[in-house]
Amino acid sequence: MPRGKLKEKTLEALKSTHFRKNELEALFTMYRKLVAAAQAIAPATAIGQQPVKVDGIDQSTFRDVMHNTFDLVTEETILERMWVTWERGTSGGEGALKFEAWVKGLSKLLRGTVEERIAHCFAVYDLNNDGCISKDEMFLLLKNSLLKQPGDEDPDEGVRELVELVLKKLDVDKDGRVSIEDYRAAVDQEPLLLEAFGQCLPTKRQATAFLKTLNSKV
Repeated sequence: MPRGKLKEKTLEALKSTHFRKNELEALFTMYRKLVAAAQAIAPATAIGQQPVKVDGIDQSTFRDVMHNTFDLVTEETILERMWVTWERGTSGGEGALKFEAWVKGLSKLLRGTVEERIAHCFAVYDLNNDGCISKDEMFLLLKNSLLKQPGDEDPDEGVRELVELVLKKLDVDKDGRVSIEDYRAAVDQEPLLLEAFGQCLPTKRQATAFLKTLNSKV
């Protein structure tokens, strides 16, 4: 588990985030506690062996924080994509989140610029990472997020109709799919379209409450 106070080198590396020094120190304390708690309940790999200690925020801890701290009670597909797309530096989208990667992601989630939030949501919705949100991806995302109504003979038909409606709003260049440029232009016109395919950002109220707690700990 990471020990002691934040090093100056780490603070310097995180100057580009939207957190102040005291907030970074509070986040480091939180990070240490989360990692320690996860390590304490890590299962042993075999009888008689010590449990494998994850050095960082593992996926289970990540989901707990998104659910319990930020009230992101969202679809499993969205949470999985948030985990996968969270920037991890040289290790890409694999492995536990080290402190710097964790803070950079939280910075976008809690105080991100419009562009950072657009890039975050788009990456989550682009399920196959090809740079576009296709009709099939829209269908999967909307199908998961919509409640099936009793008596619906073909619930998929309603989802397909919704895909067409959303596509008309987002597909600015009318090529049948949504590029990052399409998405940015549509969100500029109508900010509510930012989370058109599912919640992947905390509400302003949740973000404010967390930041208030963060500052009260210092």
